[in-house]
Amino acid sequence: MNSATAQANPNIAFIKYWGNREDHYRLPVNSSLSMNLDGLFTRTTVSFQPSLPFDELIINGHEVVGKGLERVSYILDLVREKAGIKMNAEVMSENNFPSGAGIASSAAAFAALAMAGSKAAGLDLSEPELSILARRGSGSASRSIPAGFVEWKMGEAESDSFAFSIAPPDHWNLADCVAIVSSTHKKTGSTEGHAIAGTSPLQGARVADAPGRIDLCRNAILNKDFEAFANIIEHDSDMMHSVMMTSNPPLMYWQSATVEIFHQVREWRAAGLPVGYTVDAGANVHVICLGEYKAEVEKRLREIPGVKNVLVAGVGGAAKIV
Repeated sequence: MNSATAQANPNIAFIKYWGNREDHYRLPVNSSLSMNLDGLFTRTTVSFQPSLPFDELIINGHEVVGKGLERVSYILDLVREKAGIKMNAEVMSENNFPSGAGIASSAAAFAALAMAGSKAAGLDLSEPELSILARRGSGSASRSIPAGFVEWKMGEAESDSFAFSIAPPDHWNLADCVAIVSSTHKKTGSTEGHAIAGTSPLQGARVADAPGRIDLCRNAILNKDFEAFANIIEHDSDMMHSVMMTSNPPLMYWQSATVEIFHQVREWRAAGLPVGYTVDAGANVHVICLGEYKAEVEKRLREIPGVKNVLVAGVGGAAKIV
């Protein structure tokens, strides 16, 4: 039996990935920037076993079939092809945070799967190769392979669309206070959302402006300029959700508590608290702040009606074999 266990963090995108220029390889229409979330993780064990009649997937103790299993088998097929093996695999995965709620559970899951699967199959892949493999399962998973603050270059082709670290975890002490307003599985997942992004008349403008936003955000991170950083991440998040809301069919992920948090965060920042918000495909709000203010931000978020819980994460490291 060939087995390996890997652990990966979800990431929060500061400059968002939304929409593919090529669906099969998950090649994005624009580059993106993110930060790994320390303390939140998916841990996945892949065991290739000659006796298994088919691939098996168990997530948080429950067997998964259908689409979820198909996506996992697809990645395992790529691994089997590279390694020249035929065996089926048992995949056991667990996360310590809600899945399908806009906290990049698929990013952590496919990063851990790519790493554990390739290791179990006897492959020794480089970081770019792992990022490319993870991307095939979930675009944002490419960003959960490297450490810290990460840029995913859209690339020219399949072979050069991968993520790399622009700064290590200890470069800037940021915290992500994730305000959970809904822990239920979202009705429309990101994969379906990416497919309809092009139906919004606003997507073209969002994509055209993306290189400029990437530069602004990268510079803000490298220079630790929080005011510039907060302004650009809010702007980018609002742009992506504008595209979602004007797609056909429209996607409205926000709830009333989501919008209330936006108003509060902007008021807090105007009053001198270093905070900014960003929202992935879901209702939950990632409130980014300087690390020394995380207790204050968590406390304030918990007082907002509709906020059910707050998860607090620092800057996370690379995906790793455990």
